[in-house]
Amino acid sequence: MKFEHLIEINNFDDPRADLLNREQLWYGLLLRAKEPTLFIPHMDACEITEESENVIKRVLDFGKFKVRDKVEFVPMQKLLFHIPAQGEIIESRLEISIDEPFPGRFFVRFIYEDSATDEGPEAMYNDFRRSAYKETDIDSIRIIRQFAAQGLLDGPATANNRPVLS
Repeated sequence: MKFEHLIEINNFDDPRADLLNREQLWYGLLLRAKEPTLFIPHMDACEITEESENVIKRVLDFGKFKVRDKVEFVPMQKLLFHIPAQGEIIESRLEISIDEPFPGRFFVRFIYEDSATDEGPEAMYNDFRRSAYKETDIDSIRIIRQFAAQGLLDGPATANNRPVLS
């Protein structure tokens, strides 16, 4: 299954819309990787098991099951999430990138990929997953906007660029 969608960030045609700059958007997306419990309500915890300049390895705790994954990133541009096959979970990938077709006009592109077939009974389940992914992504951008409005995404809070909420 492959699923891709865009979310517009700065709509210059809507004077009521709060505009985000690239840094705020990036730090918000990075926060989603480093503190996913702020964005995914049914996640109990996240443990970062390894962190280097552009890679994070995590264990996501969903109560009854835990998921190990790796997040690689190109600062100010994109995040690549890789979940290896484990237990009943199939291998999957997510790429989140910032698109800027015109100066200051940002879109966030989400690309989900896994080896699930998109035929037969799986097709209906995949439709449900696509809908859930899109809603989670829309909520994530809403949360990023809230953090930006509170001034929490105006720059790196620590030397390793990890945003910290006070």
